[in-house]
Amino acid sequence: MSTVTTKDGVEIFFKDWGPKSAQPIMFHHGWPLSSDDWDAQMLFFLQNGYRVVAHDRRGHGRSAQVADGHDMDHYAADAFAVAEHLDLKNAVHIGHSTGGGEVARYVARHGEPAGRVAKAVLVSAVPPLMLKTAGNPEGLPLDVFDGFRKATAGNRAQFFLDVPTGPFYGFNRPGATVHPGVIQNWWRQGMMGSAKAHYDGIKAFSETDQTDDLKAISVPMLVLHGDDDQIVPIADSALKSVKLLKNGTLKVYKGFSHGMLTVNADVLNADLLAFVKS
Repeated sequence: MSTVTTKDGVEIFFKDWGPKSAQPIMFHHGWPLSSDDWDAQMLFFLQNGYRVVAHDRRGHGRSAQVADGHDMDHYAADAFAVAEHLDLKNAVHIGHSTGGGEVARYVARHGEPAGRVAKAVLVSAVPPLMLKTAGNPEGLPLDVFDGFRKATAGNRAQFFLDVPTGPFYGFNRPGATVHPGVIQNWWRQGMMGSAKAHYDGIKAFSETDQTDDLKAISVPMLVLHGDDDQIVPIADSALKSVKLLKNGTLKVYKGFSHGMLTVNADVLNADLLAFVKS
C-alpha cells in the first residue's frame, strides 16, 4: 500500500493514479468513510486525462487507527503531508461533507500559502459551522450530535447501516430508488475505520467554526449542495459559505441528497469537470 508518515508519526494511506505530469485533483472524503467513496469521480477524471489522488483520513479506512488528532487542524495537516510527498502543484481540491471542512482548512492554512492549489470545491460540505450557537442560530442543536455520539458508541454497526439506508442518500424519501450495494458499501467503508476516530470526528465536523478559513481563501471555489440534504442542511452551510468566499460560486441541486456525489455522479461529474476546465 502507498502511505506517507506525518510529522506526528501517523501513517496515511493514499491512492495516486494517472500521469504524474497531468493536473492533479485531490479528493477529501466525508465522515466516517474512506477514499473509496470517490470511486466514481476518480475513475471519471482519470479517464479524462487527470492525475487523481485521494487519501484515507487518520483513523479512517486503511490509515493508522491512532487515538489522537481527530480534528480539522490535523486533518488539513495530514492532507498537506500527502500533497507535499507527491509534490502536487496547481491542484484542484474537492471535499465532501467533513472532507469539505478539511479542504477549507487545507486551502486556507496550507495550500494557498504554499502555492500548491489552483481551485477548490465544497460538495455537501459542513462549513462554516453546523452547531447551533448564539452567533449561529440556524445551526443544529447539540443534542443532535450527542445522538450521533451515543449511536456510534452504543452500536456503531447498526448506526452505520441506518444512516445510508435512510437520510444520507435520501432513500427514506417517497418514491426513492434504493441501491442496496451503495448502502452496503457505506457500511463497509465505515466499519473499516476506528470507533475512536469516528466518535471524536463528530465534534470536529459539528463544532469547528470555519468562517475565517472561508474568508481567507482567494482561489476560485465552487460550492455544490442539494436542497434536500438531510445531513448538512443547505441553509446553514452552502448558502452561508458562498457569502464568505472572495471568489465563490454556488450551484444548488433541486431534490438532491447529501450523498449526491454517488447517486447522482453523472450530473456532479459533468459539473466538476466544467469547473476544473474553466
